[in-house]
Amino acid sequence: MLAGEKMKKQGAFTLIELMIVIAIMGILSTIALPTYQSRVIRAQISEAVVIADDLKFKINEFYQKTQQFPANNEAAGLPKAKHLIGNYVTQIEVMNGVIHVHLGNRINAHVKDKILSFRPAVVAGSPKSPIAWVCGYAEAVDGMKAVADNNTNVPPLFLDMACRSWK
Repeated sequence: MLAGEKMKKQGAFTLIELMIVIAIMGILSTIALPTYQSRVIRAQISEAVVIADDLKFKINEFYQKTQQFPANNEAAGLPKAKHLIGNYVTQIEVMNGVIHVHLGNRINAHVKDKILSFRPAVVAGSPKSPIAWVCGYAEAVDGMKAVADNNTNVPPLFLDMACRSWK
């Protein structure tokens, strides 16, 4: 090499370096995508929780007056099931005090046509005690009993922690 000349190294990536970067990005996206999808589905299901919360008041009120739970939407003083809808909810039906939220419309395909139930739980032997609500697969706490049937069939992964079973 001559004294005045210096060799210049090119600043470009080689093909193998680019392939390694693409492989790493593929692995990272494969790991991140399911987590992101679960978060999106939980956010969509949160609409069901919000709508159900609005309906609980009517059911609580009915129970305080009659010491029984309403048999259906009409008895609870609510609109017909097909008229209780949202962006991710196709209908909400009340059956023996239980709120069954049918998921659909624009919701993710993993939970389309699934049901999330909200069951009232009462203190055994104390009908004047306040009602607590049990979501999804969760169980009533000791001293309380959840009434009626749980029709939840949403995979637990997509439910809020409060709606999962801890047993």
